[in-house]
Amino acid sequence: MAPPYKTINEVKYVEEAILNGEISNYGENLSAFNKKLERYFSKPNKIALLNSGTSAIHLALIQLGIKANDEVICQSFTFSATANPICYQKAIPIFIDSEADTWNMCPVQLEIAIKDRLSLGIKPKAIIVVHSYGMPAKMDDIVKISKKFSIPIIEDAAGALGSTYKGLKCGSFGEFGIISFNGNKIITTSSGGALICSSEDQKIKANFVATQAKANEPFYHHEEIGYNYSMSNITAGIGRAQMEVLKERVLKRREINAFYKEIFESINGITLLSEPSQYYYSNHWLTCILINFEEVGFSNGDLKMELEKYNIETRFLWKPLHLQPVFSDFPYYGRVISEQLFNTGLCLPSGSNLTKQDKNNIKTVIMRFISNKIN
Repeated sequence: MAPPYKTINEVKYVEEAILNGEISNYGENLSAFNKKLERYFSKPNKIALLNSGTSAIHLALIQLGIKANDEVICQSFTFSATANPICYQKAIPIFIDSEADTWNMCPVQLEIAIKDRLSLGIKPKAIIVVHSYGMPAKMDDIVKISKKFSIPIIEDAAGALGSTYKGLKCGSFGEFGIISFNGNKIITTSSGGALICSSEDQKIKANFVATQAKANEPFYHHEEIGYNYSMSNITAGIGRAQMEVLKERVLKRREINAFYKEIFESINGITLLSEPSQYYYSNHWLTCILINFEEVGFSNGDLKMELEKYNIETRFLWKPLHLQPVFSDFPYYGRVISEQLFNTGLCLPSGSNLTKQDKNNIKTVIMRFISNKIN
């Protein structure tokens, strides 16, 4: 789907760390990687490097004071890692449907949900919005609602590093942002993530809690619960090298998206996830399509099985969290947009290492299959 793609410097930075004995959660790679990310996101944003994007969401919730029985509004159309940390805090996720333009949190349903919770005497404590598949959400509307009701935003930009909305980088709109460096992301540290903080104090607090909340004493002293969430200097070496080619990776993913756009643009019944206007710039981490069975005569599952015959991997879109058994008892606001996305959508091979031959093979299989079905 989107396998990791290495550069020439990963081995260099990792070897240097080993030779210098910097193989724990300190060292030059962590410092250099952190500086690269802080330059990328620019002031006042500060970066805490962590072992996963999930850890970053958890630490954001902790810093916002989320506790048992608090309500946190969360996008339903996303991976479970977005909502799991809400449950770590024994809080209550309130799920929101998507809108059809970007497939992300619907601002209309968001406001409906907030007003309804307020009518019940409950004020949600945070909003977690996701930039699904690298496509920026409708951040103007969502930020406006956030300010109207004084509810902070946690921005899940796990797959959106390199994406922008109105020229501003995804991950920098909320009180906190998160990015992921999992192996399938646009750049990787093999596993890892980062918390984008609005201040130096938030960064310091995040790093403190991420290292077991050990107080600054000459002995082991703990006054609050901490976690083992820090990134190692070894994995930071991989990220340091990957960050050097982020722009190249984004352009490559956009090139792959353009390749699929050319395939499907003349086929009625297949819709590519596309930027709604010039204000949206997606890294196109994954290229995704929707398939209208009534128009083309086949489903997303049919195309998936056909591609599998030729060892071409695809994946269904996210199954909405409000449909997941583990979250089924929590409130949901919306209609059926996210369900329709799941029922008709497919993620196509989008890795930065797709070769010209790979693309030719994919195109041949897809066009032959569609031709046979339509004709």
